[in-house]
Amino acid sequence: MKIAQTALRDKVHQLAEEAFHLKLISGYGDGQNSNEYQIVWNGKPRHLPLERARTVLSSLLERSH
Repeated sequence: MKIAQTALRDKVHQLAEEAFHLKLISGYGDGQNSNEYQIVWNGKPRHLPLERARTVLSSLLERSH
């Protein structure tokens, strides 16, 4: 399970980097808990579970293309 969470975190980080470089988000990083990721979106920091962060970032990227 730890490996799956690490792979998910890596995927979320990759998506966040892409979204950041496209200026869709203004910041990103690990959340306070190991199962969270922080995304600064529309000027507000949001601490999201990893699965939700992946969904949000994927949606933002899809809409931008």
